[in-house]
Amino acid sequence: MGGFAEFYVAYGFWVWVAIAAAVLAVEVSTGSGWLLWPAASAAAVAFVSLITRNPALEIGLFAVLTIATTLAARRFWPRTASDSTDINDNVARLVGHRGRVATAFVGGAGRVMVDGKEWAAESEDGGVLEIESVVEVVGLSAGTRLRVRSIH
Repeated sequence: MGGFAEFYVAYGFWVWVAIAAAVLAVEVSTGSGWLLWPAASAAAVAFVSLITRNPALEIGLFAVLTIATTLAARRFWPRTASDSTDINDNVARLVGHRGRVATAFVGGAGRVMVDGKEWAAESEDGGVLEIESVVEVVGLSAGTRLRVRSIH
């Protein structure tokens, strides 16, 4: 057996795990959601490689799994809906998300933490919201101010 064949027989599982980890690292850094499927496919092929030890078969399986899972995700994965027509409007994408009150609401206005960021907000009913209360983003007010309601 040649050098690559011996290496692959010994380390094929780890080659696929490394591919899965690298693709997943790119997914985490970009947040696209589309690279989850190739990463999962590479992880699945890693376990298959423990049985087959056939690089050509595994590469073909990886390609088929990646295509099938990506198409299935496109078909069945729930899409997030937004009232905004601007695809760059990150604030409108927060509608429906939950967060916590960061500063107590006075006069119906305060600050909330949603998805790890602090936002200016106003309560939907103009009421007082206490710190650490759970809220849901129900819309937008002027500019980037979120309109929230208390979740009991």
